[in-house]
Amino acid sequence: MQVIKDPTLLRSEIKKLKQQGAQVSFVPTMGNLHQGHLTLVQEAQQHTDISVVSIFVNPMQFNNQSDLDNYPKTLAEDCAKLEQAGVDIVFTPSANVIYPNGLNTQTFIEVPGMSDCLEGELRPGHFRGVSTIVTKLFNLVQPDVACFGEKDFQQLSIIQKMVTDLAMPIRIIPVATVREASGLAMSSRNGKLSAGEKSIAPKLAEVMNDLGNNVQVSSENCQQLIQDASQALDQFGFKTDKIHVVDPITLAPLNAASQKAVVLMAAFLGETRLIDNLVVNLRQ
Repeated sequence: MQVIKDPTLLRSEIKKLKQQGAQVSFVPTMGNLHQGHLTLVQEAQQHTDISVVSIFVNPMQFNNQSDLDNYPKTLAEDCAKLEQAGVDIVFTPSANVIYPNGLNTQTFIEVPGMSDCLEGELRPGHFRGVSTIVTKLFNLVQPDVACFGEKDFQQLSIIQKMVTDLAMPIRIIPVATVREASGLAMSSRNGKLSAGEKSIAPKLAEVMNDLGNNVQVSSENCQQLIQDASQALDQFGFKTDKIHVVDPITLAPLNAASQKAVVLMAAFLGETRLIDNLVVNLRQ
């Protein structure tokens, strides 16, 4: 496994591999890897000869400096996991390399409409940062295939639209959320939970599944169903942040043409913000 920091060297290696006829898959990460990330890697490896993973904590997608400063950095452990998984190249650039002129003058990419709603409304500029870094990494890696987790549903939707709109020759493969045995969606944030909180955390998925079932039966009654789900979470010890039920294609409110709905959950358990989502078919 090659660990490369320099974009010029990365380009050179990718060019050499492609001249030899290899196809390249790519999984962008911010490190602190868990089984969810490794599942993305395993899926990527099913589609191409060469697998590339990036580890880069992207300052452009943080609107809170303390969150950026405190983001866990476990590069040595991450590289050991990726080497064991059979990854060919790990790209580990510094912020100075990715943004040599700083963030204030950096050209950015933004998907209109989908970037400033839902999570984007709570975190202004976040998805601009995501779209920009993913585009830059796509330009550097030149992948044929890229894998993204369905757990970050809005991010996946934005990347899919960006790739389509900008005619990028990259196949985006969604990968289902990886869950712990309890049903809790795997996340780097789970490590922040106390033992007591960890026992409560699976209730987020339980309430989400109940809400999804109810939406299938009565999607015209979403606001009351969301309110009921929020009360259930609060009774379990969560502090509900936001619950949305929207069209999974447009991320807009459900309408008569919507064939599916996505339930998007966000709630605090102690100091830790947990998210999850579920797509359900609507009864026409």
